[in-house]
Amino acid sequence: MSTLTLEPITDKAGIRRFVTAPDLVYEDDPTYVHPLVFERMEHLDAKKNPFLKGIEIAYWLAHRDGRPVGRISAQINARHLERYQDSTGQFGFFECMDDPEAAAALLKVAEDWLRAKGMRRVKGPFNPTINDEVGLLVKGLETPPMMMMGHGRAWYPKLVEGQGYQKVQDLLAYHFNVQAPWPAAAQRIIDRSAKLETLHIRPLDMKRFDEEIRLVCDIFNDAWANNWGFIPFGEDEAAYLAKSIKMLVDARHFAIGEIDGVPAAMVVTIPNVNEAAFDLKGHLLPFGWAKLLWRLKVKGVKSSRMPLMGVRQAYQHTAKGAALALGVIGAVKDYHKGRGVEWAELSWILESNRAMNDLIVLVGGVPYKTYRIYEKALA
Repeated sequence: MSTLTLEPITDKAGIRRFVTAPDLVYEDDPTYVHPLVFERMEHLDAKKNPFLKGIEIAYWLAHRDGRPVGRISAQINARHLERYQDSTGQFGFFECMDDPEAAAALLKVAEDWLRAKGMRRVKGPFNPTINDEVGLLVKGLETPPMMMMGHGRAWYPKLVEGQGYQKVQDLLAYHFNVQAPWPAAAQRIIDRSAKLETLHIRPLDMKRFDEEIRLVCDIFNDAWANNWGFIPFGEDEAAYLAKSIKMLVDARHFAIGEIDGVPAAMVVTIPNVNEAAFDLKGHLLPFGWAKLLWRLKVKGVKSSRMPLMGVRQAYQHTAKGAALALGVIGAVKDYHKGRGVEWAELSWILESNRAMNDLIVLVGGVPYKTYRIYEKALA
């Protein structure tokens, strides 16, 4: 009879095993893209990643007969508890072979850890926060994941739901044809917006890159403040974000919408690094760096992602708000269309955010992936 064991991860070597453990889970999945190991290692380093500030986190690997078959984290986010006062912890980074015993053991050890620290509910997966990879992929497994979005296996929902977890929220990802003309309804709004003399759409000022990224985060914090589970970006997180994406983008990957010269909307797009890194197996040495940079900067990629878009609350549900939203989306669409980008993923959007979902459908977005967040009471 095979033996299942759980390994608590306590050192850097263990974190590396934790990062690469999914390789076996996905070894027969042609749509899987190995994450860049160095980036994932830095992401889980609290000394380097300010998004981990205020988070107490533990990691485990499951082994069957010495072979890794799954992983999980459990975390307590002090900023979440301060904002919501709900005694809720999270689990994250869940990956597992089609092994119900291993899944049950992983979820139980995470629950026990959270319960011992006074948590009364658990939600997840969060990898490890709501501003990172979020949710379990339940629809759209037949296509590769976009940059900074998770993947999954068909058996994941049954493994999680089999341990008493229930859906609390779905997150949608939309496929957007960059080369297609605007739908008629969107074009009418764009035509009307052109008559607004107070509306101005501009790219990012790369000479003030860090300051501009802080502005983007400030608009995001205002625009999304009332959304489910929202946690605002801090200044240190904005700086980290700026550093992380600077080499990937130029000024027109962004658009800032202004009314009377005051910034009121923004959009951020990033090239799909996963498309460029699909055959690197997560490693940049010895020649991966050169391949990645050539594909991103010279050859170019055919897909992109729009991870952030927002309109300040003062303009939401108004004609000017619609003009701002379509203006910034239109600016980056035109830019990417001219560069030969074929499609973009607009993600993620809460299913409960009806206004944003309606806007994306209006501009031609088609939902093609669904990520699910689960919850469970800790008795």
